[in-house]
Amino acid sequence: MIKKILLLALYVTAFSACKKDGEFSADNSLKDDPGFTRYEEHFLDELWKLNPDWATGVGYHKYDSLLLVPNEKLRQQQIKFAKVQLDSLSRYVPGTLSEGNQIDHHMMQNQLESLQWGINQLKSYQWDPSSYNVTGSFAFILNEHYAPLEKRLRSFYQKMENIPAYYKEAEKQLKNPVAELTQLAIDQNLGGVSVIETDFADSLKKTKIPEAEQKTMLARAKLSADAIKAYAVFLKGMKNDKPRNFRLGKELYEAKFKYDIQAEGTAQQTFNAAVERKKYLHREMAKLSRQLWPKYFSSQTMPKDSLELISRVIDTLSAKHVKADEFQSAIEKEIPKLTAFIKEKDLITLDPTKPLVVRKEPAYMAGVAGASISAPGPYDKTGNTYYNVGSLAGWPAEKAESYLREYNDYILQILCIHEAIPGHYTQLVYANKAPSIIKSVLGNGAMVEGWAVFSEQLMMNAGFGNNAPEMWLMWYKWHLRSVCNTILDYSVHAGNMSKEQAITMLTKEAFQQQAEAEGKWKRVSVTSVQLTSYYTGYKEINSLFEEWKKKQPEGYKVKDFNEKFLSYGSAPVKFIKEAMFAKPKTDDKK
Repeated sequence: MIKKILLLALYVTAFSACKKDGEFSADNSLKDDPGFTRYEEHFLDELWKLNPDWATGVGYHKYDSLLLVPNEKLRQQQIKFAKVQLDSLSRYVPGTLSEGNQIDHHMMQNQLESLQWGINQLKSYQWDPSSYNVTGSFAFILNEHYAPLEKRLRSFYQKMENIPAYYKEAEKQLKNPVAELTQLAIDQNLGGVSVIETDFADSLKKTKIPEAEQKTMLARAKLSADAIKAYAVFLKGMKNDKPRNFRLGKELYEAKFKYDIQAEGTAQQTFNAAVERKKYLHREMAKLSRQLWPKYFSSQTMPKDSLELISRVIDTLSAKHVKADEFQSAIEKEIPKLTAFIKEKDLITLDPTKPLVVRKEPAYMAGVAGASISAPGPYDKTGNTYYNVGSLAGWPAEKAESYLREYNDYILQILCIHEAIPGHYTQLVYANKAPSIIKSVLGNGAMVEGWAVFSEQLMMNAGFGNNAPEMWLMWYKWHLRSVCNTILDYSVHAGNMSKEQAITMLTKEAFQQQAEAEGKWKRVSVTSVQLTSYYTGYKEINSLFEEWKKKQPEGYKVKDFNEKFLSYGSAPVKFIKEAMFAKPKTDDKK
């Protein structure tokens, strides 16, 4: 679900429905909902023309054949675009708009300000080689069945024209890049090159495109694949004596947190809350471990140290796990079980017409998270939602065993709640039904991840796992993961936590397996702020839920909260809270 990095690179050039010098033509007499809605429509129309990769990802396929080359001129167009749109937004007073339009206004303003900040202050285009990667959008065109195969392949062919120029420009932009991000760029680009080098050719064989035309198309594919490989070679051989440190630093971190998370508090305040939450979880886990000790250790002496006690019990429970080659199939079997439980408890309405496909994680996505969801965009509501599962093929036996103990039989169920039902998959289906496209395309990661974490608690409170103390202990362990994600991310990027200190915290205080801890260190070294989205979003949603309950008469249904909350789309929780507790307006249209 890590899309904010892409958003900074995707906004381009100026809004064309403008007057001279890019000034938006707005009728001052239309500073109301109909006027704002028309402005949004024009905004999106031009946005997709100028952001073809992003458009493809959200299901808008008119510009699939375009690939823009990143350069200084493009960045200046992006800055101009942001200035023009901020000026246009300022003509609409949020308080005079409907609740839905007010949220859209806030989200658009935040995104445009974030764009300016990203170019002028963050400047990741200079130090993040992994931000240059074309294979994702090409894979989308190839794998999604939104149009006849021949049409998609011709768009694919046309889009390839700018690949050599794209990567040559990428090489020019980089200055003392982060070493960890350089390696990630090499791995992901080489991992995804097969989309162009082999998958494209395989798909051509299934068509009736004339042989001569296919030969021309394949020739361009070879040039494109060569350009991607050449970029990897360039990165491997790049002289980089003084690489930028992957740590953002406190000032940049707080700013990025403000724009990316859009929370009620600061990064520092969220970190402080996470530290306190960790203490609470340790107390609850110690209680459960003392309860379970006689069952699993008989008359053995119980450790006096609470962390050692918890660790011993968790380690014993973790021995129950699937085999490496059964990991994906085990996940597939969990989906109908979760669906049946939700229907039985009447927790939320599920849409059986929206397909969920469990698949091996594509190579171009590898290296960040072991499991993720790829959902169709708001323009492609009938498309597949993919549950991407990392493969253990080729892993050393010891590493695979460590990973499987982390994702043991208990945790695997919670993982599927988080990623699929009623977590990401369910939330994103609801988001695509929300009337505002703005809330989908500018979706708030903290709300999305926060809901997935909240949904785990929702299921546990409803009796998932038969309220077994083993299941509760493992959920606390899993929940501690979200909490420690925040502590880790802030401590590393706004502080100076070392790898050794991080691994110690994750293994000794979060009870994670060594392989999981090592993977998390890699993740925190190639991403920033995103790891805080889980706990931040959960904290705000849970607080909203508790406040909502106090306002309800006796006999309320949790289902009512869930469906009301999700109906607002992927908006920041603080804005959903305002809308849920606002007095209804008779003229609201969104």
